[in-house]
Amino acid sequence: MVLWWIGNAVLLFVVLPVVIALLNRVLAAVERIRGAADDILAGGGRLAGQLEPVPAALARTATTIGEVSAGAARYAGSVAKLLG
Repeated sequence: MVLWWIGNAVLLFVVLPVVIALLNRVLAAVERIRGAADDILAGGGRLAGQLEPVPAALARTATTIGEVSAGAARYAGSVAKLLG
């Protein structure tokens, strides 16, 4: 029975504080991760607000590309006539 009490004392005074210390370290890391995730979420919200004009810019880019390709085709046709 004495060994049983010694085992309980070792569990109470050695193992339990180690487990509590490790749990504190894990919980501290979880809190840091939560803070970083909140910062990422806030940054993503700000970024989403800045992306509103992108569809209009893409439409303007598509129009410009169409105009440039038409001009390039006319130029290539003129060069082909000169060389041909």
